[in-house]
Amino acid sequence: MKRTIIQLKDVWKTYNLGEHKVHALRGASLEVFEGEFLAIKGPSGSGKSTMMNLVGCLDIPTKGTIHLDKHNISNLYESDLAQIRGKKIGFIFQKFNLLNNLSALENVTLPLIFQNIPIEKRKKLAADVLNDMGLKDRMNHKPTELSGGEQQRVAIARALAVNPEVILADEPTGNLDSRTGEKIMELLKQLNKKKKKTVVFVTHDDELAEQADRIAYLHDGQIIKTKRLR
Repeated sequence: MKRTIIQLKDVWKTYNLGEHKVHALRGASLEVFEGEFLAIKGPSGSGKSTMMNLVGCLDIPTKGTIHLDKHNISNLYESDLAQIRGKKIGFIFQKFNLLNNLSALENVTLPLIFQNIPIEKRKKLAADVLNDMGLKDRMNHKPTELSGGEQQRVAIARALAVNPEVILADEPTGNLDSRTGEKIMELLKQLNKKKKKTVVFVTHDDELAEQADRIAYLHDGQIIKTKRLR
């Protein structure tokens, strides 16, 4: 039995909008196992991005508990959350979130700055992971000089630079054409199988979700069921 690396237990996230309260998550519970390739599937507005933000230490729940590798992260200060996510979690965003005034190499070195890694070592680590992504000849190009697929690979390289245990991908193929999206999914599978990374991705797409080892179905802020595929 693989160990649980992420656990959400009765998690609520409520936003106050004036006199109204919006419950993005409503008592959601989920376990993610080490080395798993998990899809969180749900329609728009179901709470997928909110759940990813909580799991990724970008936010804390209104109620309930979240454990990341046995550490309770439910009520930590932002500085503590930043330390944990900087060491354990790599993010891949739908919109890439690259800085257009920096080269691919400089974008990938950014998270390493906060780990107090010397500059020359940062550059080598970033260059190595970009090379692994097939971007050896594109390292000095800025995002506006790269295709959508190349930008997403830079974003994946940035996520991998800190050698995280968990990779979180929020609609990772959402801004890509179908062929490029397929390549990105294959890359995520390789990171899971060959690099032994725990990969969690959110999607509304049936075909993408079916590529996971297991699907957790999110509806109206709750995990309503899970299905193991392989």
